Amino acid sequence: METFDFDRIIDRRNTGSLKWDRYHGRDILPLWVADMDFTAPPAVIDALRKRLDHGVFGYTVPPDGLAEQVCGRLKKKYAWTVPSEAIVWLPGVVSGLNLACRSVGEAGDQVATLTPVYPPFFTAPSYSDRRLLTVPLDQMEHGRIAGCQQWGLDMDRFDGAVSEHTALFMLCNPHNPTGRVFSRRELTEMAAVCDRRDIVICSDEIHCELLLDRNKTHRPIASLAPDISRRTITLMAPSKTFNIPGLNCSFAVIENRDLRSRFKACMQGILSGVNTCGYVAALAAFRGGGAWQTALIDYLIGNRDTVEKAILAAEGLKVNHVEATYLAWIDARTLPVASPAAFFEAAGVGLSDGKDFGGEGFLRLNFGCPRSTLNEALTRMFHALEAL
Repeated sequence: METFDFDRIIDRRNTGSLKWDRYHGRDILPLWVADMDFTAPPAVIDALRKRLDHGVFGYTVPPDGLAEQVCGRLKKKYAWTVPSEAIVWLPGVVSGLNLACRSVGEAGDQVATLTPVYPPFFTAPSYSDRRLLTVPLDQMEHGRIAGCQQWGLDMDRFDGAVSEHTALFMLCNPHNPTGRVFSRRELTEMAAVCDRRDIVICSDEIHCELLLDRNKTHRPIASLAPDISRRTITLMAPSKTFNIPGLNCSFAVIENRDLRSRFKACMQGILSGVNTCGYVAALAAFRGGGAWQTALIDYLIGNRDTVEKAILAAEGLKVNHVEATYLAWIDARTLPVASPAAFFEAAGVGLSDGKDFGGEGFLRLNFGCPRSTLNEALTRMFHALEAL
């Protein structure tokens, strides 16, 4: 049986790493931006070596079998039958968010999203001369896990917020940063609101294969019914699942031909294609990364449990229960400090500032790292709290 060493410490300093070089020359453990400190699956590394040995890196088209791998994966995991022509290759999901805003509606139209949320959801509408409409999620106590938080959507509030001026709804599922996996009922109700208002849905599902709760099931909102799929742009990628975000390979699933044509038209002259190594890595990950992914999920569950146990024991902090992703959303609003992010950075831990997600006083912690790194970061945080 193949084994994988997620405990191995890999020195990423001075490698051009956005995550680590942000704190160049400082003793700060970076648990902020969403990439993991693990090597990619062996199948990916082997495929890249073989491609590098070829030595020619010309303009690239998707390799044979890649679209079929994606369609087969969607069918197997979600019972969602998608034709290969519905797949549109992109260099990143963020590009897809911006293309969705450009291709749906007209200048001045509203784009709705649920907050807190991943920062590009805030900026994409304005880049396309659209108006952002934010609908806050509700924070509540988790029904089964004492002390943990959970987030949900008040559907009446959502229905009352959108209007005939709302052209697009940008959904994040699984949700970043709260870690929620929206239920079939929630997704169906969101889709019903969008149907009544004739709103197109753009669903960022980049974390869909990182489910940490065994009793949860990810459902692409477009897979629920053909009439929902006809109004939906689904964004996915192997990048988070297999830790290859720097290779820039993502895709949109757009079954509606007219919507797909508008989306692709907005790409012309602006967006470059996926690079050679990105395609190679994606195909290898889908074909040969399954055992690595299974082992990764097991390791992340252990890290998630470590974070939740530690934060629940810390005075002045609360934490959401992470159903999916490798990102914990921490409520630090009761801490007597001006900026929780700056406070913990001074203690040697670099976290994402919640205000960038629309959550002032919150923090996002990336636990996609060796457990020894995580434990050291948590120890530094507790020492800082004790000194308050």
